[in-house]
Amino acid sequence: MENEKKTTAKKSKSIYAKGGRKTSTCQAFIFQGGNGTITVNGKDYKQYFKTDTMYAALTNPLATVGLEKTVNVSINVHGGGLSSQSEACRHAISRALEIINPEFRPSLKALGFLKRDPRVKERKKPGLKRARRAPQWSKR
Repeated sequence: MENEKKTTAKKSKSIYAKGGRKTSTCQAFIFQGGNGTITVNGKDYKQYFKTDTMYAALTNPLATVGLEKTVNVSINVHGGGLSSQSEACRHAISRALEIINPEFRPSLKALGFLKRDPRVKERKKPGLKRARRAPQWSKR
């Protein structure tokens, strides 16, 4: 079954990679020979993400390697919040670019785009109000 996926990816000239951040997971498909369009969950990335920092998270890997106008990117992302989703997309795009050309790895790695940010919210402990916040001490 995996062999079938690999052959269909070669026929359509698309590259697939997964990325993550906190509880967000992203699947990125990069189509070579495009015009630079980026779609996230069927919408344009500027409609899906609201701020310039989120736009930059998506486009920085492509700008770093100089492919922002020559590839199309289709992204499926779910889980977490918008900021976490944009960073998961950045991770997936960077991984896909590394598959396209292994020479892109040093520049992407130097900027930290290939590292999955492992920080997640700490769980609440019993007897505490939050993860580390203890109830206020009372003398009497």
